Parts: sequence; structure tokens; C-alpha cells
Amino acid sequence: MKSNTKKMVLNAILLAIALLLHQLTPALGLPIQPDMALAMLFIIVVINKNDYKACLVCGIITGIFTAMTTKFPGGQIPNIIDKIITVNAVYLLMKLFYGISFIKNLSESTKDFVVEVIIIPIGTLISGTVFLYSASLIVGLPGSFTALFMAAVVPAVILNLIAGLFLYKIVTMSIKRTTA
Repeated sequence: MKSNTKKMVLNAILLAIALLLHQLTPALGLPIQPDMALAMLFIIVVINKNDYKACLVCGIITGIFTAMTTKFPGGQIPNIIDKIITVNAVYLLMKLFYGISFIKNLSESTKDFVVEVIIIPIGTLISGTVFLYSASLIVGLPGSFTALFMAAVVPAVILNLIAGLFLYKIVTMSIKRTTA
């Protein structure tokens, strides 16, 4: 019971940080912004690797938070759709990667880091693609899908990888210090 409460509090704090990151991240000259909340969502997924329900709830909450702070006109529903699809895809990918013999043989912390390096760019690509596709169907796009993909999703992959690994290191160090 006590560890469940700790996990819920940790998830809530990380979700609050994700909300702040999403709110403070500027648009890239377009009505689209890199989704830094994704990086935190992927950290939450790895931390909760054995709790699908917690990952799904965090994905839904991240979708709601990003919908509330989106700078894309009409991007509220596409944000929620993309986070739900992305968290499910990333959770499945993570489980798949943990099953690979190369990764199985690593220490727990190295294993988690390697999985983060893999799922952050893949998850960001999935999220960006789903967001743009659902936005094109629901509200339309202010340009071509390809142009927006290249202008927003590709830079977001790079930004999320750098920021995500930096945030992952901070979060894991904080967890170690508070549990010691």
C-alpha cells in the first residue's frame, strides 16, 4: 500500500512537470510546438514498466494536459487521441525491447536507459504522426502533412531525445536519493 502511494505521488509530480514543460515550450514559428510532455510520459512508462494501468492513466492525463495547453488551433482532440495511441504503442515496444537478449543481460539501470534511448525517438515519431493525421481528419492542417512533419515532428524527435535523456537522468538520480 505504501509503495503504491509513493508511485502515485511520483507519477503526479512527473505529470505536473510534463504540464509545465508543455506550457513553456514555444511553437517553432508554426502553430505546432515540440511536445516535451512526451519525454516525461516516456520516463513515466519506463518507471512503471510493470503497471500498464498506471501508464495508460498517465497517457490519458498527459493527453488532457497537452490538449489544455496546445498552441495548435483545434488541437485538443488530436492531442488526446495521440497520447492514448502513443502510450499503448510505447508500452508494447518497451515490453518487446526488455525481452531482447542483449538488453536482458544488462544491469537494471543500464537496461532502462537503453530502452529510453530507443523509445523516446520512436514514441515521438508515433505521437507526431498520429497527431498530424488525426488533426488533418478533424480540423485540417495549416499546410501539407509532409511539410508539418518535417518542420515539427523531426525537430521534436531530436529535442525530445536530448531533453528526455537529461530529464531521465535527473528523475532517476532523484528517485535514488529519496529512496536511500
